[in-house]
Amino acid sequence: MSPTRRDVLRLAGLGAVAAAAVPGCSLIAGTPQPQLLTSAAPLPAPFARPLPVPEVARPVSSVGGVDFYELIEQTAQADVLPGLRTPIWGYGGTFPGPTIEARSGRRTVVKLINRLGEPTVLHLHGGHTPPESDGFPTDLVAPGASREYVFPLEQRAATLWYHDHRMDYTGPQVWRGLAGMFLVRDAEEEALPLPAGERDLPLLICDRSFGADGVMLYPGLGERPGVREAYMGGVLGDVILVNGAPWPELRVARARYRLRLCNASNARVYELATGGPMIRIGGDGGLLAAPLTIERIRLAPGERADVVVDFSAYKLGRQVELRNLAGEGAQGRVMRFAVDRDEADDSAVPRKLSEVEALDPGRAAVTRDFEFGSGSMHGGTGWLVNGRPFDPKRMEARPKLGDIEIWRLTSDVAHPVHLHLDHFQVLSVNGERPQGPPEWKDTVELREAQTVEIVTRFTDYRGRYVLHCHNLEHEDMAMMAAFEVV
Repeated sequence: MSPTRRDVLRLAGLGAVAAAAVPGCSLIAGTPQPQLLTSAAPLPAPFARPLPVPEVARPVSSVGGVDFYELIEQTAQADVLPGLRTPIWGYGGTFPGPTIEARSGRRTVVKLINRLGEPTVLHLHGGHTPPESDGFPTDLVAPGASREYVFPLEQRAATLWYHDHRMDYTGPQVWRGLAGMFLVRDAEEEALPLPAGERDLPLLICDRSFGADGVMLYPGLGERPGVREAYMGGVLGDVILVNGAPWPELRVARARYRLRLCNASNARVYELATGGPMIRIGGDGGLLAAPLTIERIRLAPGERADVVVDFSAYKLGRQVELRNLAGEGAQGRVMRFAVDRDEADDSAVPRKLSEVEALDPGRAAVTRDFEFGSGSMHGGTGWLVNGRPFDPKRMEARPKLGDIEIWRLTSDVAHPVHLHLDHFQVLSVNGERPQGPPEWKDTVELREAQTVEIVTRFTDYRGRYVLHCHNLEHEDMAMMAAFEVV
């Protein structure tokens, strides 16, 4: 396994560039930027693989209104590239892991069984979760051990995902395959005539790079000492995977499809577009109040968006490509839809989707500042919050249960910031109010030299949680802050 963060940061040259810088990334002097790993393996032609749809997990039991699941973390071999076998760490031995479908208000218990050689932590990203089940980065599940995570799911229907959250090692362990989708459903959403069944598709999007033997490349895994720190700005792969397949294709009917888009990449930002209109109906925290017609959607690591694409607008035989406008070459392609049949479609997107409460910033008990930047740490350079590296024993804030607070987030370079426990609403970006009605989010992209104000209300659970950058290399190199709800 790679060295610890403190070992890495003692090595020289943390700001060095070890690979070609990503086109379009500006370089603030001395600040490491995301770096691209180049595959040595022969890569497949785009759209040669059909889109895999992860298996939907079944409860091992349901007792007294509680559903019990088991997730076994284990090594496996996956067919990612043609003719090669790729070693993975997978929930249930698959990458992505199985999709868990749960109901709002119905308690879900997930038993995590660790059959890997390293400790792990499970985090339900976007879950409104008690602290003992939230996946605090030092609440480790040792090799050979297990732990039950209890998810009451007192929250709206939404597209969530689950992934590893081990302190200092989230990046390499998610890169190896520890991620999966988690869908919360409720009666409000099911009463709407939205696309359902096979036309309700979870799409977990990430990037990876591969060695000549098919292994997933990652800095510091089996490489010479000192490699990983050159990538502390973030690791980018040159192969775009959707549900674990490179640039796949899905054959679709001339009908509406709901695409649940999840950016599960370590550091890559996507600007997704089909070349035609998409209707955005949801985000991190569930349905919007009303649908929005868009031409593109930007997703930073950790963010999700639900969009409806109406393929009846295309003729039979048409091929519709989902592209990444923030990428170039192969990284500008994501997947393709081939319109190959007519089918009945009684779905629709209503003008009103949901009621979204607007939090009143005038009722905020306090405004807190969190600065995300690079700085000196342990004799090298690290990623810091308020000038300090992560210390799981130090609480950066102690909000009171039930209080509304405004948190002002400021960045140096781009940082996707994720808040555990409660969803929030964006109040302003560089002092300007966002357009449109409020929506619930759990991750927000801070762009270079930007300030974003968010407002949230701390509900239901007292205990310790974290706020952190969801660029996983930034997170692993100390860009995290603990807070305690009292």
